[in-house]
Amino acid sequence: MGATGVWSAFKRHKAGVAGIIIVLILVLSAIFADWIAPYRPTDTTAGLPFSPPSRSNPFGTDNLGRDIFSGVVHGGRVSLMVGITAALGSTLIGTLIGVLAGYFRGTVDNVLMRITEVFQVVPTYVLALVMIALVGPGITNVMIAIALLSWPSTARLVRAETLRLRQQEFVEAALAVGTKDPVIIWRHILPNAIPAAVINGSLQVATAILIEAGLSFLGLGDPNFVSWGIMLQRSQAIMLMAPWTAIFPGAALSLAALGFNLAGDALNDALDPRLRTIRQN
Repeated sequence: MGATGVWSAFKRHKAGVAGIIIVLILVLSAIFADWIAPYRPTDTTAGLPFSPPSRSNPFGTDNLGRDIFSGVVHGGRVSLMVGITAALGSTLIGTLIGVLAGYFRGTVDNVLMRITEVFQVVPTYVLALVMIALVGPGITNVMIAIALLSWPSTARLVRAETLRLRQQEFVEAALAVGTKDPVIIWRHILPNAIPAAVINGSLQVATAILIEAGLSFLGLGDPNFVSWGIMLQRSQAIMLMAPWTAIFPGAALSLAALGFNLAGDALNDALDPRLRTIRQN
C-alpha cells in the first residue's frame, strides 16, 4: 500500500487526526518557543511570585516569579526531544535485534530472546532510575538510558514479522539463487518489517516523555534545562499554594502522551490490511 493509500486510511481515523493535530501544535510551539513565549523560562522578573493566571501571565508565575507559560513552551523542546530521540534509538536497536533473531533463528534467536526477556522482567522505569542514579543526571544520559531499555517490545514485534517473512516465497527464491543473507535482510525483510517498528516507535515516544518526566520529578533530570518534568519537580513544595504551577506542565504532558498514542493507534489501523478490509466492507 502506497503512502497515498495509508494517508487516506489514516484520515478516516478521526481520533488519529486529532492526535496528529495535538502533536503538531506541541512540536511547532517548541520549535518557535523563542517567538511564542513572552519571557525566558528562567526570567525571575516575569511577574510577582505566586501570581495566578492573568493577561500578562496566562499560566501564572511560580515562587520566583518565573512565567509558567514560557516554561511550558520552552520545556516542550526538551521533553519532546528526549521522547522522540529515545524512541528513535530504541526502535533502531529493537529492529536490529528482532531482524537478526527472526531471520537466523536457532541459537541466535534463543540468545537474543533470552536477553530480551531479561530486560522485560524489570519495568523500564525502574531500570532507567537505577541507570541514571549510577551514571548521573543529564539530558544525554536520560535519552541513552531510555533508548537502551525500551527496545524489547519492538524487538519482539519485528522478530515475529521477520519469522513470517522468512517463510515467504520471495525470500525462499532469493536464497535459492544464492543471494547473501545481508542483502536479503536489507532488500526483502527490513522494508516489510519496518511498518511494525514504526508503529511501535510512535507509541514509545509518549512512554519516553513520561519516563523523562518521572526521572526529572525525582530530581534525576538535568537542572540546567527546563522540561515539563523539571517544572513538576519544582512545583512539589508550592503545589497547594499555587496549583497552576503543576496543572499546566501536567496538562502539557498529558496532551503529548494522548497525541502520540492516538496517532500511533491510527497509524496501526491504517497500515493493517485486515482492518482496512473490514472498513471497506
